[in-house]
Amino acid sequence: MMMSRLSREIGEDGKELMFDHGAPFFCVSNSDAMALVHEWESRGFVSEWKQVFGSFDCASNKFLGIQQEGDAKKYVGVPGMNSISKALCNESGVKSMFGTGIAKMEWLEEEIPWLLTDSKGENLGRFDGVVASDKNIVSPRFTQVTGLPPPLDLSLVPELATKLQNIPVLPCFSLMLAFKEPLSSIPVKGLSFKNSEILSWAHCESTKPGRSTDSERWILHSTPDYANSVIAKTGLQKLSSETLNKISEEMFKEFQCSGLVSSLPFFMKAHRW
Repeated sequence: MMMSRLSREIGEDGKELMFDHGAPFFCVSNSDAMALVHEWESRGFVSEWKQVFGSFDCASNKFLGIQQEGDAKKYVGVPGMNSISKALCNESGVKSMFGTGIAKMEWLEEEIPWLLTDSKGENLGRFDGVVASDKNIVSPRFTQVTGLPPPLDLSLVPELATKLQNIPVLPCFSLMLAFKEPLSSIPVKGLSFKNSEILSWAHCESTKPGRSTDSERWILHSTPDYANSVIAKTGLQKLSSETLNKISEEMFKEFQCSGLVSSLPFFMKAHRW
């Protein structure tokens, strides 16, 4: 699962550019969840993203289809995807702690089973449940990035280990682009790519509800295979500016080769997920 990430960047003119370059939207199929989303809509921090979407074949350089009315509705946070988590943190009775790294999660066979310890070795308390955004809390990748053991030792909860094995972890690069003029040759505002070794998805960020329209901002997502090929060469350490620039150029070149883009962006920056 790709998380939300709101990035504030500065363009060449000194103006701030906002990019939500993680999960682009969410859909709802459960009736209970839909009732909750409707409540969020009424409170103003979630809105339906009413745009046209499609699928583009890079082999033929043609659209395979345009999404019709009646397809699953797409929702976004307003003014950013992180508005949802911010609102939940402000709910009555919720205590929020930011800038705190969880170094250890222990499962105890007691009424309140979860014991959390921070990176300084301090006890953060006991909890009924724990929600993690991805499986890196148990993955060797956590050690590769931080040099520390994963917070959760799965040998202590073998039944959970079995379930987590079935959850894939797929790396991805996102590319943030800002254009002075609209990309009018693209008939949709979100598109998946077929037969591309580099790109899997693109969308126009500035068409989402509550976003600035001072510039046209697009976000591209790479394929997992492309991201894995980069990681195989560079490892999981922090990437150099030179490497990120090369990734930006390769992803944008693939976007250009589609024939959908005729102008150059005035801002371009890559990020690894």
